[in-house]
Amino acid sequence: MSTWSGRSLRTRLAMYGSIAMLLLNLVVSAFVLYGIRKQVADIRALEVSGKALRVLLMVKRNQLPQVVKSDDLDGIQVVDPVGRPVSWTPNLAGNPRQTSAIPARNQANHVAELCDLPAFPGRCKIVVALRAYQPEGEWVIYAFDPGVPWYVSPQVIMFQFCMTAGLVTLTWFGVSRVVARTLEPVSAITKRLAEITAGGGGMRVPVPENDDEIRGLAETANQTLERLETAMEQQQAAMEQQRRFAGDASHDLRSPITAMRTQVEDAMLHPEDTDWQETGREVLASLDRLQAIVTDLLALTKLDAGGPGRREPLDLSELVATETARSRTKHVVTTLQAGVTVTGDPLELVRLLTNLLDNAERHAETQIIVTLRRPGKEAVLEVLDDGAGIAPDQREIVFQRFTRLDASRSRDAGGTGLGLPIAREIARSHGGTLTIEDSDTGARFVLRMPALED
Repeated sequence: MSTWSGRSLRTRLAMYGSIAMLLLNLVVSAFVLYGIRKQVADIRALEVSGKALRVLLMVKRNQLPQVVKSDDLDGIQVVDPVGRPVSWTPNLAGNPRQTSAIPARNQANHVAELCDLPAFPGRCKIVVALRAYQPEGEWVIYAFDPGVPWYVSPQVIMFQFCMTAGLVTLTWFGVSRVVARTLEPVSAITKRLAEITAGGGGMRVPVPENDDEIRGLAETANQTLERLETAMEQQQAAMEQQRRFAGDASHDLRSPITAMRTQVEDAMLHPEDTDWQETGREVLASLDRLQAIVTDLLALTKLDAGGPGRREPLDLSELVATETARSRTKHVVTTLQAGVTVTGDPLELVRLLTNLLDNAERHAETQIIVTLRRPGKEAVLEVLDDGAGIAPDQREIVFQRFTRLDASRSRDAGGTGLGLPIAREIARSHGGTLTIEDSDTGARFVLRMPALED
């Protein structure tokens, strides 16, 4: 079995086709042989009946001799109404009645193939029985001739054998050639895939002209390769982004550490002139910045991992009202539609809102406007400040990690550059979006997420 399964597809299909043709020919040949044999037997029976009819006429004319001519038959036997043989050919002289199976009752003549008759043991004969009606009773004339063998004749068997062999051979070469031509595109695709694996050329395979399954395979393979190429490009872009992220993170982490080291070293060089209270406050500020960066990094790592968070129905109106009520350096104006319910993690949504409010507080001149409404099946939260705003070409840049625009750096040197990326990731994990949209003044951050039915 392993040797057979190891052969090529072309050889196996050619073998399957040849075996199927052989079996079909055997079945057809059996039916043809049966029909030929039946035709030959009927013709032989008519010939025997014609020769036995001559003896019937002798009985009718009362001219029947005791010994009759065989007329190239294997034998003739005439039985009187009592059932005694009264006339025969020389080879049946002294033999008893050969059969009483035919003719059937009320049947003038009968033809049958009988075997192992007393005079012909071990052989089969075509037996024709003719009934002659005489005044003294019914006479029966039996005529015997050799039976037709199952193969009819050696010539018929030889013809069928040659025909079967020819058809099987033609099937082998025909199927082999058709399969070879059919699999040519597959070979080309295989060769191209090997070249792609080896790193040569673009990631596409040749598409055959025929509109068949192989063409569909090639098109599907090209689509798969296209997705693979896109995925590889995205992976490379993600790796590049990760490298930039690691570089930016190391830079932002190194800054507070360097500041703390410088402060401590200066204090240790001149301990008598150092205000240790002031040095401690400076080091503590650097530690706070370092802790904020690490906390944001851990939050981003958790969001990137996509782990299942707590999800529960919550009133977004109450959550926004609670957070906006906290004391801030800028005046907060709220317009909140009551009863806006969503499904989410309260801690993550609080983190999202806090990041947006902190960002607006850093850039606002005098006030922050927070609006919550529910148009249709989604909750829409807007945070608008009256600051300088963000240019359209920089609206996506601010969501990149460790990105702080020049205005942001000048206003708040202690920012981590991770607040807005964390806010967007939280929005995505809740099936929503966070974007910056047009406004008459300042920057307008818009959060959209699915709302629950009342």
